[in-house]
Amino acid sequence: MKLICGFLAVLLAVYSSVAVDKNNFKSCDQSGFCKRLRAFKPERSPFVLNRDTVIVHGNVLSAEVNSVSVENEKKTVLWKYALRLSALVDGTFRVEMDEAEPLYPRYRTQLALDREPKTDSLKLLSEKDGKLTVANSQGHQVIITMDPLKIEFLDARGDVAVVLNEKSLLQVEPLRTKEEKVDVDENGESVVAVDEEGTWGENFKSHHDSKPRGNEAVSLDVTFPQADNLYGTPEHTDKFALRSTVNSEPYRLFNLDVFEYELDSTMAIYGAIPVMYAHGSKRTVGVFWHNSAETWVEVDSRAGTVVSSLVNLVTGADAPAAKDARFMSESGIIDIFVMLGPSPAEATRQYTRLTGPTPLPPKFSLAYHQCRWNYVDEEDVRTLDENFDKHDIPADVIWLDIEYTDRKKYFTWDMEKFGHAGDMVANLTAKGRKMVVIIDPHIKREAGYFLHEHATDNGLYVKNKDDKDYEGWCWPGSSSYLDFLNPAASDYYSERYHYDHFPGTSRDVHIWNDMNEPSVFNGPEITMPKDCRHYKPPHDGHTGIASFWEHRHIHNEYGLFHVRATHAGLLSRDAGKYRPFILTRSAFAGTQRYAAVWTGDNAATWGFLAVSTPMCLSLSVAGVSFCGSDVGGFFQNPGDELMTRWYQVMKESCVGMKESCEKVG
Repeated sequence: MKLICGFLAVLLAVYSSVAVDKNNFKSCDQSGFCKRLRAFKPERSPFVLNRDTVIVHGNVLSAEVNSVSVENEKKTVLWKYALRLSALVDGTFRVEMDEAEPLYPRYRTQLALDREPKTDSLKLLSEKDGKLTVANSQGHQVIITMDPLKIEFLDARGDVAVVLNEKSLLQVEPLRTKEEKVDVDENGESVVAVDEEGTWGENFKSHHDSKPRGNEAVSLDVTFPQADNLYGTPEHTDKFALRSTVNSEPYRLFNLDVFEYELDSTMAIYGAIPVMYAHGSKRTVGVFWHNSAETWVEVDSRAGTVVSSLVNLVTGADAPAAKDARFMSESGIIDIFVMLGPSPAEATRQYTRLTGPTPLPPKFSLAYHQCRWNYVDEEDVRTLDENFDKHDIPADVIWLDIEYTDRKKYFTWDMEKFGHAGDMVANLTAKGRKMVVIIDPHIKREAGYFLHEHATDNGLYVKNKDDKDYEGWCWPGSSSYLDFLNPAASDYYSERYHYDHFPGTSRDVHIWNDMNEPSVFNGPEITMPKDCRHYKPPHDGHTGIASFWEHRHIHNEYGLFHVRATHAGLLSRDAGKYRPFILTRSAFAGTQRYAAVWTGDNAATWGFLAVSTPMCLSLSVAGVSFCGSDVGGFFQNPGDELMTRWYQVMKESCVGMKESCEKVG
């Protein structure tokens, strides 16, 4: 469960804080695919590129890749895959690998990319010793070893900068039909058994995940030669530089509502952005793992041997050190972008060219925001507003949490406590102040509530595994969740922001999207079951389990679909004339195009003040440059000095951002 506060907010209420209950969240060993893939360490990769199928055209090299088994020096093809290497502008490459003929299409992440990437040219330079060498127009080369498959990316100087599948950890679990096997029990009776334990379902605590498609995980290792540090893969409460996880839990990317999250942890929390940068004395490069399913990231450091170090000391050569990473996702395809930098600025620019930059925020949003859980009525807001003036404290924004609504029904007002919402907002805006109100994705299941009635009648909710409207528990009690993958649901939701549908609001009322991981108090890991069903366009002709996407495929994108619909609504309510401000808790690649992000429910301790900077730095290099934390902490009460220092840190951050915005107009 989560208690709510807002952006750059001061918590005045008293809470006692204890450590997160880790039993509510999976470890790698409790996550079936992570445990399975982490144990997958073949001596030799089974993937072999079929040279006879290679085609180089325009900016693309395409080829068939076979997964083979070898017995008595005889190779048997087990599965066939389609490999595609694309050269993109700005020193970026894209590698995709999917089943050649899957039973039905595998999910491909939909919203992370800002637009279709611009292409570069690709030319086949040579073929010898079982290797293909191609190059883009900027002179970057890619060497593809065919047997076993390995892909090396060379920088402009001809040095190897990134290697895929050097450690032979590439894996794409093929889709299969569920087969029942007939066994004989101890009494000689025939019994039906499901093949392969965990393939078609697994349990966590009291929850069962039905896994109707079976295992469909993907894995790939990435090597960064001569890299000193790795960065990125937010959101975690760890140091800015990523640690080795070989003897601990990998970094987990799975958007979750983690109550009282802890410091110095690789646990998943609210955001999941699978971009990583490798930095060394020679270059900075990056990779973007384009996948929205639950993902675990293993990090390893390799150094040279004692003998090689002595040789290097004598000869002056560089030590053959490297950083390794391994991405493991529950579903999807292999889809990875390689960004060759070579500077930190160029590598991050290459990433934001793919996922989009943060737009220039409204000027007021860089100033002081006041929020707490909760301001309970109009008198409360008026007193707060007057006291800022009385004590000569500048404040630009006042926030309202869920208590402004009519019994937690969004796009409504509590008419007893906020019966004059329009006048309340006008009194604030007359002084130049703005208001932010909260809108979450869970919808109260109450007869007569217009939003619930419309979503029910028009099939706009996420479905459960039985194809009925999914019901979970959140702030309103029994709730259902809009399926933003359905264009009809997104359009209807966006229109609720129009002034005629949300009386009392104006262009000076902005939005806070919270709980959009999504948070489900009674769900597995406090979120939505993975076997819930989402909309899939019906024109693809598929039926049965192929006619919908499961929540496991899109989980880390759900909040992005939510804020995109909010952004569309705030733009369209004024015909695109004004820049909206939106704050979101859930984040994925591309979120920066629509919303700012804050670091969630922190605590009033020096440790959380300290970690707020590396957390926002990690989000910033992942594209989300508009980031902040709850000033003073959300849980507990700060002492005078901690409160003062926190204000100082945030003041310097906000002043710097404001000056940058003023320079560009």
